Amino acid sequence: MTLKQRRRWQLTAVFIALAIASAFVIVPVLWMFSTSIKTIEEMFSLPLKWIPDTVSWDAYKRIWTDYPFGQYIFNSLFVVSGATIISLLVSCLAGYGASRFRFLGRTAFLTFLLITQMFPSIMLLIPYFKLMKTLGLINTYGGLILAYVSFTIPLASWLMLGYFESIPKELDAAASIDGASRFRIFWQIIMPLALPGAAATAIYAFIVGWNEYIFALVLASDVKMKTVPVGIGELIGQYRIAWNDMMAVALVVSIPLIAIFLYLQKYLVSSLTAGAVKG
Repeated sequence: MTLKQRRRWQLTAVFIALAIASAFVIVPVLWMFSTSIKTIEEMFSLPLKWIPDTVSWDAYKRIWTDYPFGQYIFNSLFVVSGATIISLLVSCLAGYGASRFRFLGRTAFLTFLLITQMFPSIMLLIPYFKLMKTLGLINTYGGLILAYVSFTIPLASWLMLGYFESIPKELDAAASIDGASRFRIFWQIIMPLALPGAAATAIYAFIVGWNEYIFALVLASDVKMKTVPVGIGELIGQYRIAWNDMMAVALVVSIPLIAIFLYLQKYLVSSLTAGAVKG
């Protein structure tokens, strides 16, 4: 077998592997869409059909008319966006500080951040509830944002620490010689190079908050404060499950995640050293 044939077979194997992996992602989404446009009768009819005999868009109408998902989506976007911005700001500062300075308790601080991720979040549910109740933050945006921030900052700080460690410290020294302050070095020189890491961290923080269910259920019991995961959970009734409505909602609420990823992907694929050369 020639080298050209070997490369062709390798490329074919790669495409086949990618096609199989894509199928595992795409097929469930297509089935969700198929279920969302079926009538109740066709959902439970046998044999199962990918394309229903009668296409119904009623489920997409009901999520706006019969359920307050407009309010739920607004609540989730507001809370998760706020938590993501705060988490990103704090984690960038923490990661940069830990990567550039050697201070007393640095190792203990980083170890503590890592240890906090070892415990199941359900263990903290009751303490969080009592704390939020004492502070008067039950059924408030502030309470949910505070809870989500506490989940994401530890791991986000570690992610940013690893990225800042990969940026040469000589850039800081060169800028310092030119008279730049530490904050200016961080904001104008290091952060532009750290945008890929910041984008990945932002995506992580947004997904964690967007999918969080149990704390949103406990800390926001008021119907005007409920988030999307809680609203989807309420579609499971005692005697029936509104599968078509649930699939329709799941597809609609995935749009913000897709939009966030598409917007941030340009930073994910950008070069690490872009702009590192001093003009």
